[in-house]
Amino acid sequence: MRCGFRHENKLRAVGIARIAGIDEAGRGALAGPVVAAAAILPERFRLRRLKLKDSKQLSPERREEIYEYLASRREIAWAVGVVDNLEIDRINILRASHQAMRIAVAGLTISPDHVLIDGLPVFPFPLPQTAIVDGDCLSFSIAAASVLAKVTRDRLMRDFCAQFPQYCFSQHKGYGTELHLQKLHEYGPCPIHRRSFEPVAQPLFAF
Repeated sequence: MRCGFRHENKLRAVGIARIAGIDEAGRGALAGPVVAAAAILPERFRLRRLKLKDSKQLSPERREEIYEYLASRREIAWAVGVVDNLEIDRINILRASHQAMRIAVAGLTISPDHVLIDGLPVFPFPLPQTAIVDGDCLSFSIAAASVLAKVTRDRLMRDFCAQFPQYCFSQHKGYGTELHLQKLHEYGPCPIHRRSFEPVAQPLFAF
């Protein structure tokens, strides 16, 4: 099924007007924060030329282009929530992802009536919700949030690369690639690594 407004339109048909899509980025990384975004698109939103869809299906250049478009439109309300690696280690990644989503929604300048969340339901949550598996491929609102979250996190990881250049964070964004594992083996974990995650928690790396 193609990405569209099917889920949003079902809600609008019963009088629910302000609908936010929510998605996160960085849940599976070994380093850096988890970032969530919430986005409320106007009912007649169109982005044909840029072909909005799940951020994982877009090139980095296309993600940046769509991000700049979304961020520049006054009719689009959006916000991000960031939870760092220390909090991830303290409360676990699932709770940290949910916390980032709640922060993102709280940052919106317009309060939504309902949220569409990529994946499984989030509890507790301050608003009525609909969880959609693969929602970033099915809902334009969630796809927009996916791009906003991914680009925000990628930019943060490039900033961390300037602080810790030996880990090449700008290339792998903290995920467990062969390059990242090689650098982790060579230098051990740095302050933004998630100490509760394998393989960072292995005795070989924990020094």
